[in-house]
Amino acid sequence: MADANPSVLVIDDDPEFRDSVARLLRTIGLDARQFSSVPEFLKADPPEGPTCLVLDVRMPGQSGLDLQRELTAANRQVPIIFITAHADVPMTVQAMKGGALEFLTKPFRDQDLLDAVEAGLARDRARREREGALAALRERFDTLSSRERDIMLHVVAGRLNKQIANDIGIAESTVKVHRTNLMRKMKARSLPELSRMADMLNVRLQHT
Repeated sequence: MADANPSVLVIDDDPEFRDSVARLLRTIGLDARQFSSVPEFLKADPPEGPTCLVLDVRMPGQSGLDLQRELTAANRQVPIIFITAHADVPMTVQAMKGGALEFLTKPFRDQDLLDAVEAGLARDRARREREGALAALRERFDTLSSRERDIMLHVVAGRLNKQIANDIGIAESTVKVHRTNLMRKMKARSLPELSRMADMLNVRLQHT
């Protein structure tokens, strides 16, 4: 799957500042989408590819910190680089506790912003890859029959074929067939790999 182009979203009520950031990002081949306020940003469709926000802390109406809280509540995990002309320690602490990637005070070095943007896009790219891998894994798990799922949970719990046959009340040869099929469907080459998949899917044998 080809990755969609990365997007940097610049939210600041100062049009000159937005333009200067956009020009700077173009020097490393990145396009910026500009927004003059938080509501304007929230009305827009989210980008397809890796994303990071360059966000002014203080704006008329909703502030950058308000938006950070809103994104967290909606479980939208977007790396945020906060920009401010007048930082204070409590504000910085609040932003970083909320998961901000960076907090830059104007005037900042161009390279500091570019480094932060690159780090933000790399973080979001990695998150998207993890989520894509998990979605593919869920699809494979959904192709298993209920019997195959049951046996998979016994296998990753460390049960031997003979024990599983006894637990479920089927022949050991039948367990082996189901085990071979589920390994193929899950594309697991080994028991440790199958166990990692079960961990990612957060599925476990429920002991009665």
